[in-house]
Amino acid sequence: MKSVPLYQAKAEMFRLLGHPVRIRVLELLSERPMPVRDLLTAIDVEATGLSQHLAVLRRSGMVTAQREGPTVVYALAGGGVANLLVAARTLLTQMLVGRNELLNELLAEAGAP
Repeated sequence: MKSVPLYQAKAEMFRLLGHPVRIRVLELLSERPMPVRDLLTAIDVEATGLSQHLAVLRRSGMVTAQREGPTVVYALAGGGVANLLVAARTLLTQMLVGRNELLNELLAEAGAP
């Protein structure tokens, strides 16, 4: 069996994270484990859609599911996922600050107040 290059594995991971519902699920689960009903309340998505996204995240190993009676509770599989979300927030903040600085320079050149 041929191994996958690291850059390809990383690209697959980012592709997996490339949906807003999955990101929101991971953000919510980084706060605490949650049953599906709480996730549905917090995210504007149909139950079948959420179920499909949870299945993808579970198969990838990013989340775990544990049955507690009739309820299934989802949780992050490890701290690495939460760290990735923090890193993404930091990077996005830095990118937006840079754009704001550029916008201020453009406005100053145009003589805007």
